Amino acid sequence: MATNPYAQYQNSKILTASPAELTLMLYDGAIKFSNIAITAMEEKDIQKAHNNIIKVQRIINEFRATLDRKYEVAKDFDNIYTYLLQRLFDANIKKDPEIMREVVGHLRTLRETWIEIMKKSKGGA
Repeated sequence: MATNPYAQYQNSKILTASPAELTLMLYDGAIKFSNIAITAMEEKDIQKAHNNIIKVQRIINEFRATLDRKYEVAKDFDNIYTYLLQRLFDANIKKDPEIMREVVGHLRTLRETWIEIMKKSKGGA
């Protein structure tokens, strides 16, 4: 049975990633799926838009589930994630690409913040 080298690489990348790198990958995935949903909405592919919005919702729910609530900042992130989930719900019901663009903007900001956190934690170690 032939194996897909790209799939093997991706699997290896995930298995060897640190928790911080996995979080970054999830942000990247959420942004990617959001962009796919936007394109699908513009092309009137309702099912594809829905499927990709659901993927983004699952990633956001994972972020919420893994928040370390012993830190005060976790409440702030939970509020952001709750807002994003509501906007994703609205985008999915209305099939509104503008709402999805707003979500992507927030996800990009969160991703950049996460990259800064990763840099500071490496520098401080």
